[in-house]
Amino acid sequence: MPITHIVVLALLQGLTEFLPVSSSAHLIFPSQLLGWEDQGLAFDVAVHLGTLLAVIIYYMSDLVQIGTHTIESAIKRKQTPLSRIGWFIIIATIPAAVAGLLLEPYIATVARSIHVIAYTTIGFGILLGIASYINRKINWSTIVNIQGRRSDSLRGMTIHQAIIIGFAQALALVPGTSRSGITLTAGLFLGMRPEAAARFSFLLSIPIILASALLEGIKLFNNETIGANPIEMLIGGVISFVTSIIVISLFMRYISKSGMAVFVVYRVLLGVALLYFFS
Repeated sequence: MPITHIVVLALLQGLTEFLPVSSSAHLIFPSQLLGWEDQGLAFDVAVHLGTLLAVIIYYMSDLVQIGTHTIESAIKRKQTPLSRIGWFIIIATIPAAVAGLLLEPYIATVARSIHVIAYTTIGFGILLGIASYINRKINWSTIVNIQGRRSDSLRGMTIHQAIIIGFAQALALVPGTSRSGITLTAGLFLGMRPEAAARFSFLLSIPIILASALLEGIKLFNNETIGANPIEMLIGGVISFVTSIIVISLFMRYISKSGMAVFVVYRVLLGVALLYFFS
């Protein structure tokens, strides 16, 4: 691929994987609007691994503590606040995993229609705006702080919230929905602090991105006709990694001060643009 294609595609992946704007909607433009050739499975694996590494490193301290407590809870059969978060992540991952296995043929064909992506980008964007509006009406100062001092703490999270967010994540299998967007929307509707909802959404992305990268890697390994260019993969992976780290950091700062209006407007405009260019 030309270097400009590598940079643009990797930037798009890094920018949109963790923002509530739908990465699938953005990745349509280079190939469909500009006539670029498909980047290939190898490149997809590389940029996915870049985003995966970014979220792991950003939350490394949390992951070590959560993982340690979760393993200990399984051995000692005694729960702690951190082990509960670990089990919540596992439980919330199951709906998307099951739905992905059952619906993969449909999702890979019919659901990848440009019109489907356009309408889901608009519809779920509006839903995010409604959830944000309702959530911002909550007067947090009148609520007993069971989440600790950190506004992004998950100590007050319940199993019911985790299950609902997990089923919401399964909807993200439909292109245009946005995995981070729909999980954040569910968290806001459930009355979670925006920072806490975003933190759980990012932690929840780790097993899903890992599973996606593994599946793509298996397909790549089994397909001898695909020639993987190590340099392209390295450049794409590094760019998506650096971009994702920056996006996660800035988004966590932004969400603590502002609502979702900018993302709602952007999604609606993006969906309209898709309908206009590809109608």
